[in-house]
Amino acid sequence: MKKVMNSAIVYFILAMVSGVFYREFTKWWDFSGATTLSVLHTHLLILGTGVTLLLSFGFKKQQPKHFNRLFFGYNLSFSLMILTLLLRGIVQVMDLHLSAPLNASLSGVAGLSHIAMAIFLGIFLFAIRKNYLNEIGGK
Repeated sequence: MKKVMNSAIVYFILAMVSGVFYREFTKWWDFSGATTLSVLHTHLLILGTGVTLLLSFGFKKQQPKHFNRLFFGYNLSFSLMILTLLLRGIVQVMDLHLSAPLNASLSGVAGLSHIAMAIFLGIFLFAIRKNYLNEIGGK
């Protein structure tokens, strides 16, 4: 569980940095509109720090069979999602005009990473439920 706790700490630090980046980057570009950079901080706090803490507490005694692969998959999909949020936000603030294929690619990667993350999170939640029910003697 050490790697899970270390991940939570890394995501917390990234969340704090992203909040400062959002404030300073939009101020530097004199931007006051809506941007995906504004949700980067909360995504990192909740889906990064919060979920990894949930995993560390949900599997105190026993990890599911494929925990390492699931954890890697969740972190990979989450990292891609964060990267697409960051890139989309920078494009919005700087008012860059992407070509249609590049714009579609960015949206596609964002969508696929959201889907993958939801699948991994669902698997983890069912595993935590199973683990909890085993501990209390339920079915």
